[in-house]
Amino acid sequence: MNVRDLDLGDNSRCNNTALRKATRRVSQLYDAILAPTGLRSTQRSILLNIARFRSPTMGELAASLVLDRSALGHNLKPLEREGYIVLEIDPEDKRNRLAKLTKKGETKLRETTVLWKAAQERFENKFGAERANALREALAVIAAEEFKDSFEDQVASDD
Repeated sequence: MNVRDLDLGDNSRCNNTALRKATRRVSQLYDAILAPTGLRSTQRSILLNIARFRSPTMGELAASLVLDRSALGHNLKPLEREGYIVLEIDPEDKRNRLAKLTKKGETKLRETTVLWKAAQERFENKFGAERANALREALAVIAAEEFKDSFEDQVASDD
């Protein structure tokens, strides 16, 4: 079959492509502002989630970030290497590891806060605070486990 024979659809209607392009653009903008700290926005998000949950298991952290555990492990390595986090065996369940911020990680997270707030302000000034809030609400629906489950249920019923 020739590629010309395929129904390639309208790329401008592809939700996945639109979300990925927008996410890459926003990440580029935030990363540029955070660059002086040496952290990317994704790394800051990981540190922030570890701080929020205090000592999450890998499963809890992966779920909060909507990442699979192997991708999470890949993303944790540089943070561990830089001394921002430690991974410890869970004393209550030796099969689990807990992620914890070190003092250096806490300091780095605080260091990024002023720049992150500047990125947030720039985004909202350009996009609009009300639209930004509506966007976050819509994206939270999509990121929720319930959305994934209902999407998968629909795919299963289509089979």
